[in-house]
Amino acid sequence: MKVLVTGHDGYIGTVLVPMLQAAGHDVWGLDNYLFHDCTFGADVEDPPSLRLDVRDVSVEDLRGFEAVIHLAGLSNDPLGDLNPTCTYDINHKASVRLAEAAKEAGVSRFLFSSSCSNYGAGGEDMLDEESAFNPVTPYGESKVLVEKDLSRMADESFSPTSLRNATAFGVSPRLRGDLVLSNLVGFALTTGEVLMKSDGTPWRPLVHIEDISLAFKTILEADRNLIHGEAFNVGRTDQNFRINEIAEMVVDVVPGSRIEYAAGAGPDKRCYRVNCDKIRRVLPAFEPKWTVRAGIEQAYEAFKANDLQLSDLTGSRFLRIKHVRELIEDGRIDLNLRWTTAANPTK
Repeated sequence: MKVLVTGHDGYIGTVLVPMLQAAGHDVWGLDNYLFHDCTFGADVEDPPSLRLDVRDVSVEDLRGFEAVIHLAGLSNDPLGDLNPTCTYDINHKASVRLAEAAKEAGVSRFLFSSSCSNYGAGGEDMLDEESAFNPVTPYGESKVLVEKDLSRMADESFSPTSLRNATAFGVSPRLRGDLVLSNLVGFALTTGEVLMKSDGTPWRPLVHIEDISLAFKTILEADRNLIHGEAFNVGRTDQNFRINEIAEMVVDVVPGSRIEYAAGAGPDKRCYRVNCDKIRRVLPAFEPKWTVRAGIEQAYEAFKANDLQLSDLTGSRFLRIKHVRELIEDGRIDLNLRWTTAANPTK
């Protein structure tokens, strides 16, 4: 297929694009390259790409594509909280406009990168795709709104699918130090402390970005009747853990490390356990490989090999919110997260 991947230069996109290319797809990217400077280790070759803000995509930009995989957006809760209005403009309104433009352009498949954050304050119950949404942040709320709008667009010519990704982990050329596993392993390696910022009791489902990428590839290639208008929790049911359980695994992997609690660490209202059996039942070709333990080991070895420093974890290089704040303070982007220069200065 000829596929457009929005946000291809980000944390997931730089892993997904090579996987799709290896499978023989004609892959194009679309990105504003906001995080292009946040490179970890060896970079990847950029595919043919449109240097665009997702808010500015037109019908003409999308003609000729058979599928759109929509990853682009503000990627986590702190970044979403920075400017909630902008979050809704990008994550909700621009996503829906993109889907509408894709439909008008004749794109037949639209794969939306949603989130298990939709479930938000889910408590102790095991939640599946029929469970109620209970988002607690602008980020989670925006994902819920897009899913609802996409479901109304499904028809014989346009087939949307929502992938509710569990909390991501894994090494990427656009590493995110703000994700729980990367953060815990990074601090363990550089300080000896597995630094807990909550009381450790919240539940999280976790999934490696290679398995997220595999889910997108599998759905892209699946029989339309199996995925049309559907939503899938993406991950493994056996990879739900409390944060303190993840911390204990980090201590097992990183020599000499110990668990410490940050001042004021308390409960986190984001707490959810997720059942991911549907995607494996409907799409047997999706066989996720990664466990959290293996991801901790991967991160530890990669961080050592690339000489990760504490400053990388506390500065703007791998923390999305700090990177964006730095770009704003330097006058390179405005408060609406648009470049202030005529062309993206990183390319």
